Amino acid sequence: MTGSALKGIGIQNFLDVFSSLSKTEYEEKEDNYFIGKVYKIRHDEKGMRLTFIKALSGKLRIKDEFTFIKGEASSSEKVNEIRVYNGKKFENKNEILAGDVFAVVGLKSPICGTVIVSGETTIDGVSNFHLTAALKSKVNILDKTDVTILMEKLHILESEDPMLSVAFIKETENILISVMGKIQLEILEQVIKSRFGISVSFEKPQVEYKETIKSAVTGYGHFEPLRHYAEVKLTLEPTSRGSGLTYESQCHVDNLILNYQNTIENHVFEKVHKGILTGSPITDIKVVLRDGRAHIKHTVGGDFREATYRAIRQGLEKAESILLEPFYSFEIYAEETYMGRIMSDIQKLRGICEAPVLNCGNIYIKGRGPVESFMDYSVELISFTKGTGSISLIYDGYDGYDVCENANDVILRIGYDKERDVENTSTSVFCAKGTSFTVPWYEAEKYMHTIN
Repeated sequence: MTGSALKGIGIQNFLDVFSSLSKTEYEEKEDNYFIGKVYKIRHDEKGMRLTFIKALSGKLRIKDEFTFIKGEASSSEKVNEIRVYNGKKFENKNEILAGDVFAVVGLKSPICGTVIVSGETTIDGVSNFHLTAALKSKVNILDKTDVTILMEKLHILESEDPMLSVAFIKETENILISVMGKIQLEILEQVIKSRFGISVSFEKPQVEYKETIKSAVTGYGHFEPLRHYAEVKLTLEPTSRGSGLTYESQCHVDNLILNYQNTIENHVFEKVHKGILTGSPITDIKVVLRDGRAHIKHTVGGDFREATYRAIRQGLEKAESILLEPFYSFEIYAEETYMGRIMSDIQKLRGICEAPVLNCGNIYIKGRGPVESFMDYSVELISFTKGTGSISLIYDGYDGYDVCENANDVILRIGYDKERDVENTSTSVFCAKGTSFTVPWYEAEKYMHTIN
């Protein structure tokens, strides 16, 4: 067998022979129901969304239909086109089998990491596929592009890149973008210009802090404007670092039917809940549903959303909050003569490291340090080593040595005003004699119906 990879001669024959010699389990799974995993999202020259999938089981045909569920919303979508790509070229297929790698047109809901199954597919719960950003930056529009149009384009890039996260802050009308590092911002600025023709700039990136709590606390939320009713009792419990936000229901169905309990669970995960210190996302907290109340006539859609949000917020107000900062793990290579300076810098930047490894006049140092102090250190290292030193920084999460040592300075610098954050209020709403009234978090428990 002869051929040329450069000219594309004989490649298919080689792959066919190689495939016949390689045993897989995909042939045995071709008659099963379809299972596929989304590993990439792209858009073609015409702006059509391409969902790249690896088929793990069964067969997929054009016009096959899937139902995607996210929170309380669901959507039915059909496969309008199946493409098998070879570089930029592709071949249309009517059917694919287990083991194939392909792209489909028509599916708009799946994100990277979604496992698509024949029947219903839930989009929630695939956040582990996405990398957690350590920095966030404000986007400035340099031309006359409308904010809505820019957000639409940024969401396209967000769907394609798991390292990217975009948010619009209603209070300030600012666009914030979360990224892994400064170089990503430089590349992103060029991509937005070349791909969409929009000129933007990014302000100096700020550290993406998070918040958690020190000990367990109970939070209550009540939402009862006229002809509405919902009340929720939750316990917020601290969990291990890196566990994120988790949920459990310990509420008896005699107090609150299962349908409403599932609704509360959806509301816990459907948004990013802000902490009260800096407005940063909360993490490493287990939300336990203890009790709840509904009205057979007045409870309508959205009431438990408001009650759940207020219960979480009221619990945070009562708890002792802790500010967490992200860390980098780093590896430094430099000449031995710079070892003293580097070790001193690591200590100054609040980092920790293992004993330096010496090898033929060079040193290797491995350690860990806060993102805030180490994100600009590469420039300084290259400068004083005259280009002979290097450092690699990898996001190392919030676990371990993550409690922010200069929390008071950070809180003062960010200046988050929880009282002005109307989207995340801890105030409950009650009704008496046909009139609704609000009660602040520190007085709300006097009016709650779930307190014996």
